[in-house]
Amino acid sequence: MEMNQQAMVRLELESYLRKALQKNEFFLCYQPLIDLETGNLYGSEALIRWNHPKLGLVSPGEFIPLAEETGLIKDIGGWVLGSACKQNKRWQMLGYKSLSISVNVSAYQFQQPGFLQEVKMALELSGMEPQYLTLELTESTMLRNVEHSIQVMQSLQNIGVKVSIDDFGTGYSSLSYLKDLPINTLKIDRSFINNLRLNTSDVAIVKAIITMGHGLAVKVVAEGVETQEQIELLKELKCHYAQGFYIHKPLMTSEFEEGLSKYAQTHS
Repeated sequence: MEMNQQAMVRLELESYLRKALQKNEFFLCYQPLIDLETGNLYGSEALIRWNHPKLGLVSPGEFIPLAEETGLIKDIGGWVLGSACKQNKRWQMLGYKSLSISVNVSAYQFQQPGFLQEVKMALELSGMEPQYLTLELTESTMLRNVEHSIQVMQSLQNIGVKVSIDDFGTGYSSLSYLKDLPINTLKIDRSFINNLRLNTSDVAIVKAIITMGHGLAVKVVAEGVETQEQIELLKELKCHYAQGFYIHKPLMTSEFEEGLSKYAQTHS
């Protein structure tokens, strides 16, 4: 009975998901990213949200895996990429010229033969310059086919798009291939940041990742920052960037814009 029930719920969710894009039920939130050394806001990460008329807000943890399994993630991911680039370009035109945007790319989307073309298209349609776009890939995405992944990442770098490894430290990343990856950023997984206090072994791990980042000449972002103590520690460890609830939760477009203008006033 219970398995039957779960299967029904899943089927229902899948049929809703198939129509969500054409019914404009998705929207994006933007989580601010700050430069730890200066305290300046330098960009945001675009995060997808699904508001269904009957189910209400559906958590990405519920619908993203389903979208990946069904292949719907290709169209959904394409929509996220296009929308995020357009929005960021709008903000740049409002005067925040060097604002950058990070977009998550799913394994399925990244492995598609037309992926590079899709990225070029999103940039062309939005008119945004490639250096302001960062694509975030998880370690498992790249491990599916390392040769192919490196090729695609290299092509992205060639057109000027930045590449970031998301949730670093949680996958099976072999340090031997890390030095060959054409990446700009490593993102330390929130599980290491959560318990980041002076006397935890997490400090040793975070410190190692940051030191490695400096050695490989890549920037390091800490995600999931929730306390002032964590910020201070990360500054001390010379981490480049941070995001998290302590800095700000993901914001709706209008809230992010309000934040931008307040921010501009206090920093002008």
